Amino acid sequence: MALIETTDLWKSYQMGAETIHALRGVSIQIGKGEYVAIMGPSGSGKSTLMNLIGCLDTPSKGDYFLNGKLVSGMNDDELAAIRNREIGFVFQTFNLLPRATALHNVELPLIYNGTPAKERTEKARIALTKVQLEDRMLHKPNELSGGQRQRVAIARALVNNPSIILADEPTGNLDSKTSEDIMSLFDHLYSQGNTIITVTHERDIANHAHRVLSILDGQIASDQAGARKAALTH
Repeated sequence: MALIETTDLWKSYQMGAETIHALRGVSIQIGKGEYVAIMGPSGSGKSTLMNLIGCLDTPSKGDYFLNGKLVSGMNDDELAAIRNREIGFVFQTFNLLPRATALHNVELPLIYNGTPAKERTEKARIALTKVQLEDRMLHKPNELSGGQRQRVAIARALVNNPSIILADEPTGNLDSKTSEDIMSLFDHLYSQGNTIITVTHERDIANHAHRVLSILDGQIASDQAGARKAALTH
């Protein structure tokens, strides 16, 4: 069974008298433990697809199954519960609380789902250790470099042990050396069995994935093995 399965997924918006089709019948399957990049230029529909996969939005038409559950018909409360349990988000802008320590920022998803305080702290410590930030746990975001802040965001994404890590332009605010460090971290997390989906318009970021879905005008234009996987098979 696929971890993610979409069938004829459409997303349409009304702009005055005009109907904009952001997605036009997207059908994909992503298995557990895959590392997939969704690539496309601005306006291609990749962010819309990410929002649907991440249960941040619902399709206008079509079915979306996540872990065998039909999520395309769920209400907002049900979607919020699925998001918290199944998906770890990593954003370009880090989305950290400025006055909170790294440890507290990582604890946030566990606070929302009612995990007891002692267990919460332990899980957050483990997640920060996984991203090599055990010596920065009590630092606040303004005391951390951009790369360290993104590591905190990745630890927060990991803390619930989600089914999917969904990363939206995860290196968009980082210099090239730091970007490479963060992508190496994703490589490591993938090798540990995590399912990773990155959304990017940059080819060198997509090259880290083992499968690249290219999207254009709201449709899947190609579905190919990534450069890493191609290199491994030659």
